Amino acid sequence: MKIANCIIDSIGVEDWEAVRSIYQDGIATGNATVETHAPDWESWNSNHRPDCRLVARDGDEVVGWAALSPVSTRSAYAGVAEVSVYVSESSRGSGVGKLLLSSLVSTSEAAGIWTLQAMIFVENEASIALHSSSGFRSVGIRERIGSLNGQWRDTLLMERRSNVVGS
Repeated sequence: MKIANCIIDSIGVEDWEAVRSIYQDGIATGNATVETHAPDWESWNSNHRPDCRLVARDGDEVVGWAALSPVSTRSAYAGVAEVSVYVSESSRGSGVGKLLLSSLVSTSEAAGIWTLQAMIFVENEASIALHSSSGFRSVGIRERIGSLNGQWRDTLLMERRSNVVGS
């Protein structure tokens, strides 16, 4: 697949089944999240910022998505959000993740976000490399922060500070 053919667009409810399927594929890898199943639209919708949700389309096919979740309801943290980026199995390694994350950074800054954070399983080298190449820095390892299928997992906390918002 050629990345030049991908179009970045906002996620709509009509994209949910494709987004959910890609999310479920990521969950199945065991290295994307401590979640064990993708939620329904209502749950996902209520936990993600409506102004920072993107899909990558190759023609009519959704091949990836990225979205932000608020890290806190406290007003002092209104400009801090957690990143999720998922790419379909057939499109992994093709640059779709980079295109989505780059677009999400721009979208987040337009929305007034000054800090993006990502919690990535330490074993997920591809995601760590993606975030590093997009200006994220390692903050530290959070040991035994979540349990997946009865096994404690460590995550690398990465963050990106905007040079546009809050500087």
